[in-house]
Amino acid sequence: MADTSVNYKCPSCSAPLAYTPGKGNRIKCEYCEAEFSVEELEQLYAAKEASAAEAQKKKDAKIEKKEFELAEAGGAWDAEEIAILKAMTCSSCGAEIVCDNNTMATECVYCGNPTMVPGRYESQLRPDMVIPFQTTKEDAKKAFAEYHKGKWLLPNNFASGARVEAIQGMYVPYWLFDETVEAHGEFEATTSRYYTDGDYDVTETDHYRVLRSGTMTFNNVPVDGSVKMDDTWMESIEPFDYSQMVPFNTSYMAGFLADRYDVDAEAALPKAEDRIRESADGVLQDTVTGYDTCTTTSMSVFRTDGQEQYAMAPVWILTTKYENKPYTFMMNGQTGKLVGELPVDENKAKMYGAAAWLITLPITYFICKWIVLFVGDIFAD
Repeated sequence: MADTSVNYKCPSCSAPLAYTPGKGNRIKCEYCEAEFSVEELEQLYAAKEASAAEAQKKKDAKIEKKEFELAEAGGAWDAEEIAILKAMTCSSCGAEIVCDNNTMATECVYCGNPTMVPGRYESQLRPDMVIPFQTTKEDAKKAFAEYHKGKWLLPNNFASGARVEAIQGMYVPYWLFDETVEAHGEFEATTSRYYTDGDYDVTETDHYRVLRSGTMTFNNVPVDGSVKMDDTWMESIEPFDYSQMVPFNTSYMAGFLADRYDVDAEAALPKAEDRIRESADGVLQDTVTGYDTCTTTSMSVFRTDGQEQYAMAPVWILTTKYENKPYTFMMNGQTGKLVGELPVDENKAKMYGAAAWLITLPITYFICKWIVLFVGDIFAD
């Protein structure tokens, strides 16, 4: 049976080979300590990847032609399930690995070898750039341990017993947009002055209509290209340092999961333009100075030039459980910034709420008492 995947093995000793975060474009074998550049490995495995992609094509064609019959146990896959789930053959141990259509890189669950799936990305655009991992799995574990320290509302047994149950490094597809825009904004600004006129405190406010326009250039505005990745969380672990991007090479993905995009550039563009419009608003508003307040009343942004790049960005995904509920955390695989959701101890929340109320109660009492005495003096006069 022809192999439909490619395992990255050390050319010197045949041990599993994976990219080590923070090593630039060098990959070092953990067993024999031989070192190779990503370019050397790409040339070495190019023919194997082409052969694996061709084998996967033939295998998929056979699956499409095959008629599925019901057996005593289980049933037939429907057409939608067949389209989603694909099996590939591990080139190291011969086992079949099932993954979805978007998987570009994974590891064999049987022999543990880093595995590339060339047939998955042959029909789509090849990434232009990649941001290599700079943080390790151990860095991610340490970041998780520090993340929940000092959180008062955490349940005690979570804080003392939290363990990372699963951790996986993944390259997430990103679209990076470069745009030159013309922005036109209209703002309402005010200035106020205060004075006393006899028994009255007077406030006078002047209102102004302020217009601003400008040409701006934005570089590398990111939008993740994966439906399964939560946009809010992906934006929370930004920014990435795009100055460290390098031309895409499959060797960087060895040992990590990697997804191909399922949101194309056209679908991602509106999200990028929303971010550009928000940034342009802030830039123009910052030029409205000399006023007490400034509020945007209208903003229009017109694209005059632009281009996009398809890039892969590194993310660590960590999961843990508390009371049978899973909690997921994501860490920027380059900068180490970590975000996630934590459980809340409802009893602690009530206790701290009551404590805050008790602290503010005496202050409220004295303020109310002062008001009563002050008003009483006014009426006495």
